[in-house]
Amino acid sequence: MLCDFTADWPMFPVNVTLWPDLTGGEVIDLFGRLHGGLNTHRKKQLLDRFQLDPTKKCKTYSKGNRQKVALVAAFSCDAELYLLDEPTSGLNPLMETMFQEYVARVKKAGRTLLLSSHILSEVETLCDRVSIIRQGQIVESGTLSRLRHLTRVTVKVEAEKSASGLEHLPGVHDVSQDGFKYRFSVDSHAISEAMKALLGAGIKSLTVEPPSLEELFIRHYGDVR
Repeated sequence: MLCDFTADWPMFPVNVTLWPDLTGGEVIDLFGRLHGGLNTHRKKQLLDRFQLDPTKKCKTYSKGNRQKVALVAAFSCDAELYLLDEPTSGLNPLMETMFQEYVARVKKAGRTLLLSSHILSEVETLCDRVSIIRQGQIVESGTLSRLRHLTRVTVKVEAEKSASGLEHLPGVHDVSQDGFKYRFSVDSHAISEAMKALLGAGIKSLTVEPPSLEELFIRHYGDVR
């Protein structure tokens, strides 16, 4: 298996490869022993919640069940740091919910999790701090609330009359218009000027959407071909 429990932290790999002739339970127990022991009560609870049959040989497992073996092995151990690389790959939505539940328990217990994932909605749900890595270098790092100030918000507005000149304001991008309904993105430093232009047109309804992690990610990777 590509999972190293010999250090003081469980490491969850993106591609889980198991010994084909061992059962899932044997693999979990083996890595528990290498780690220095596991919580047997928690292991049983995890097996039940993840609906994993530990008596089956690993060669019979689907990709999702191999992921479950690694998750049960990791969360059955008490550690200060958990390293998780694409941990929900192959899991169905119900099992993803179970995973998020156990991440919340680990965080509540004061432990640290380092999650590597391309599922950005998962990162937004689970993580307190985010680092974006490009070409081996960290290009942004911080709390989600801080990072959201570094990119644009999306504004949807219905005005009473034409908001002339909106598309020419510095910091305003991608203006689309349908009658007196407008949608555009705006840099954080230009929000005040955009609002002044809209007030002059008479605002009937206004929706401001905070930037998503996907938008911040595309900001750094969008020019890659």
